[in-house]
Amino acid sequence: MTFFGSAPRLGTWIKLATVESVEIMAHAGFDFVVIDLEHAPLDLGLTAQMISMAAASGVAPLVRVPDHQPSSIQRVLDAGARGILVPRVDSAEDARRVVSAVRFPPLGSRGSGGTSRAGRWGLTPRAEYVRAGNEDVICVPQLESPAAVAAADDILAVPGVDAVFLGAGDLSLALGVEMADPELQGLLGRARAAAARAGKPCGAASVDAASAARAVALGHQFVIMGNDVTMLARTARTMVHSFHKEEP
Repeated sequence: MTFFGSAPRLGTWIKLATVESVEIMAHAGFDFVVIDLEHAPLDLGLTAQMISMAAASGVAPLVRVPDHQPSSIQRVLDAGARGILVPRVDSAEDARRVVSAVRFPPLGSRGSGGTSRAGRWGLTPRAEYVRAGNEDVICVPQLESPAAVAAADDILAVPGVDAVFLGAGDLSLALGVEMADPELQGLLGRARAAAARAGKPCGAASVDAASAARAVALGHQFVIMGNDVTMLARTARTMVHSFHKEEP
């Protein structure tokens, strides 16, 4: 497993339906992108193009899949995704099902698709194709409910789970509290502690550089900072407001 290293990894969400977003984020210097199939209107064909663009541009292409369905996971991995983030993993049983969809037998139940991009269109020897799928692809459950935090130790103990990502936004909604609420922060701390006990990386989302730095200071080994559509919206609004301030 080479995705995680000694230094924190910085990524961003891709939500706009254009491959140029991926290229722009590569030029900006992000380590990875997460193509968001859960909360963005992206289809599989465009996702495959984005994965190819990311790989060609030197950033790792991860995909947040919309659900736990093996068909969703397999097609994204066949398209060449470096790994997946999986929403709403609330138990060790959920995690085992997800891992099974990610890994080839005997570690899981993923079907062979070596003529896909993941197998270099049939040019990769079968043994290497299977090895890469079982060793190089990362599987990252999202912990975003009180049940998931309560089961964090068990989820992290599932073989094939490589890291976890803390969904603080959905967790705050589930609790009915604001992001700064002590109850929410306490649960996030419990999840981070579980990851530390398991010796596995723990990720978080951030809205800007300052909050990303705070996440790293708390012990997160990877941070997803902002997203393409909000970066565009905020920059556009700032420019318009600045213009009106400069008007005579």
